[in-house]
Amino acid sequence: MITHRLIHGWEYIQGSLGGVWEVWRKDKLNNHYNLSWLGVELPHCFNALDAMDPDRPYYQGPGWYRTLLSIHNPYPNGRTLLHFEGAGQHTEVYVFGDRIGEHQGGYDEFTIDITDRLTEGNFPEYYGSKVPIAIRCDNTRNLEAIPSDVSDFNLYGGLYRYLNLVYVPALSIETVHVITDVSADRAEAAVHVKLYNPEKDKRQISLRLQVWDESEQEVFADVIVKENWADTEVIAQFPVENAKLWSPDTPHLYTCKVTLQLETLETIETTLTVRFGLRYFDFIEKGPFHLNGQRLLLRGTHRHEDHAGVGAAMTEEMIREEMRLIKEMGANFIRLGHYQQSRIVLDQCDELGLLVWEEIPWCRGGLGGTSYRQQCKDMLTAMIEQHRNHPSIILWGLGNENDWEADFNHFDEQEIRDFMHELHQLSHELDDTRLTAIRRCDFCRDIIDVYSPSIWAGWYRAAVWGESCHCCS
Repeated sequence: MITHRLIHGWEYIQGSLGGVWEVWRKDKLNNHYNLSWLGVELPHCFNALDAMDPDRPYYQGPGWYRTLLSIHNPYPNGRTLLHFEGAGQHTEVYVFGDRIGEHQGGYDEFTIDITDRLTEGNFPEYYGSKVPIAIRCDNTRNLEAIPSDVSDFNLYGGLYRYLNLVYVPALSIETVHVITDVSADRAEAAVHVKLYNPEKDKRQISLRLQVWDESEQEVFADVIVKENWADTEVIAQFPVENAKLWSPDTPHLYTCKVTLQLETLETIETTLTVRFGLRYFDFIEKGPFHLNGQRLLLRGTHRHEDHAGVGAAMTEEMIREEMRLIKEMGANFIRLGHYQQSRIVLDQCDELGLLVWEEIPWCRGGLGGTSYRQQCKDMLTAMIEQHRNHPSIILWGLGNENDWEADFNHFDEQEIRDFMHELHQLSHELDDTRLTAIRRCDFCRDIIDVYSPSIWAGWYRAAVWGESCHCCS
């Protein structure tokens, strides 16, 4: 796998344009067509400035990005992908005039395969060997999509997280998950590997597995050779001797490297490397939180992914600085509200030692129809699959203030309860090593594992502090 961040060489224009042809019209007319494209770098948020004024509505609508890419995939019959680390809120991807794919949701990662559109001669000759790419991002208000526009945060638009050009072989490693089972007297790890193999390639496949700790001491190594590979396989399960447990004070991390080797006319080798940690935790009912068998007072804060002057388009350097400041102020816990955040944020939580509650953006507004509910499930699935290796995460958040009706002419508490139960079950099916949580929806408190009423005395209602947090239903 070869990855390139696409930062430079982009142009942006705000508005619908009427269609993708307007993106390229000026090139055919030798730039005499008068559209005011602005040169930008990624990440870029088109609400970087207008969302700062609380007395004036910020722009909600479409915006277009365009660039010319030099694409040289070194793998025979390999795939060329555009990997989005997040874009808001509905994204359509075009190669010249053809729409290749789309994605609904502003916070989860997604990949668009552009391989089939890269045939030589498919583009006008005035582009030379370059490939014209256009991307339409749209944050128009949509009642049948999450999050609700009545949420108390901006629904930013744009390519506001990093976008990557990725080359992979025709048969490649898609995901590596390291599932841990830790207690006071033992620690085990199981390595789950998913291959991209739609053609059901039956060639002999060799996987080399290497696991080491922070001091680069080898923990486990093996070579797995087999044929007829299924979509996902557990390639190894092993005890970790003398385990170094992850905690806010000692955020020990292990590294797992999986290398796929295919014997063809020339050997094709690709690698995927992930990090993981060993820890166990428990919320004692009506009692304290325990991490690795020891009581731990959670001292934390809440984070939205935005910054003055750039909106949601925070660079890696900005994110690292912010997370460092959170750790230095004495926090050991952070709630990432109210949506899946950048992979960089989770990497920092792992490295710095910040326990995490991460949630999907089912936030206020009520409960929509079929597509609305499917998006909730899709975003929960994506969040867990994309972030489950992070030892910092202990809670998967299923919603926020779901007792707040607004977007629909109906509000049925039982309907919301039933759907919350579906999400709770889905979360545990996908990841039974973590707990579920919601904030402030009292009629759902008995469904999830950890409930926070977040009364905010004096803010939402009377200035008298009411009941304390009920941890574990």
